[in-house]
Amino acid sequence: MMNQAAEAGYRVVLVDDHAIFRSGLRADLADDLEIVGEAGSVEQAIEVIERERPDVVLLDVHLPGGRGGGGAEVLKACAHLFAQTKFLALSVSDAAQDVVLVIRSGARGYVTKSISGEEISDAVRRVASGDAVFSPRLAGFVLDAFGSNASIAEIDEELDLLTDRELQVMKLIARGYSYKEVAKELFISVKTVESHVSNVLRKLQLSNRHELTRWAVERKIL
Repeated sequence: MMNQAAEAGYRVVLVDDHAIFRSGLRADLADDLEIVGEAGSVEQAIEVIERERPDVVLLDVHLPGGRGGGGAEVLKACAHLFAQTKFLALSVSDAAQDVVLVIRSGARGYVTKSISGEEISDAVRRVASGDAVFSPRLAGFVLDAFGSNASIAEIDEELDLLTDRELQVMKLIARGYSYKEVAKELFISVKTVESHVSNVLRKLQLSNRHELTRWAVERKIL
């Protein structure tokens, strides 16, 4: 049975060729996200998206049917709907070529299937409101593909608030590294990493690492 949308919720279409996964996702999504359609192939996806005109499409990257283009083919066929319908890629793949292909084709974000129901629900809301959303480790792929030539000083004066070491820590944390991984990469202690992260969040007036990732992605500085 489909979720009932709460007032001011968003209409969502699920596109994945595994019915069991769609069923699990349907159960995990928050109540303010109304599932108005599902599809398991390229052709089915295009048909239901055209019919329902949802706020957000959760789109698997690898789909059967069509001309073999998978999620990217769906995006190209539905490009005329981008003003009203946002697409969020959801895949087991974290390969750079998959990420870059669907973003170039028009997806507003890319998250892996390992995230929780709460996290995917939040990602849907953010994409619907106009944000670009990526799992932390995938943000670097996008920035490498769509990189800016602007210098750090030109991008944001807030960066001047950070020391060189804090900037190094910030970039790694924003890319999804754990504190232990950052410590190993920079040859410092985990306690020192924690201290630097605390200073970075305070200086940039952010609450957590997810906000930090978004901040870094928006400024193209990962």
